[in-house]
Amino acid sequence: MSVTRNIKCPNCGVFNTNKEYCENCNTLISHEKKRALKEEEYKETLIKEAKEKIENPNLAERLKKHPIFLYRIVGWVLYSAFLVVSAIGALLAWFIAMVAAG
Repeated sequence: MSVTRNIKCPNCGVFNTNKEYCENCNTLISHEKKRALKEEEYKETLIKEAKEKIENPNLAERLKKHPIFLYRIVGWVLYSAFLVVSAIGALLAWFIAMVAAG
């Protein structure tokens, strides 16, 4: 059983029957097609962000892989400092939660 859809074009005002694009001005009028295109665009932006994150590591990660030995040492020191600060912050948050819990 097919459903007849009459959609008014927001651009030119012509009524179209069971069309994704307006017959008069070729504007996209199908809500399903708009939703699918928006979902596809969102997925592409997520993939692009993930690739960018993989391809552009932070300063410490880049320095850890640097060909000059001195820069590698600096990278490991920065990485270690960040790790220690993160551990202290986690322990502090845990301690505050335990004190608040009573």
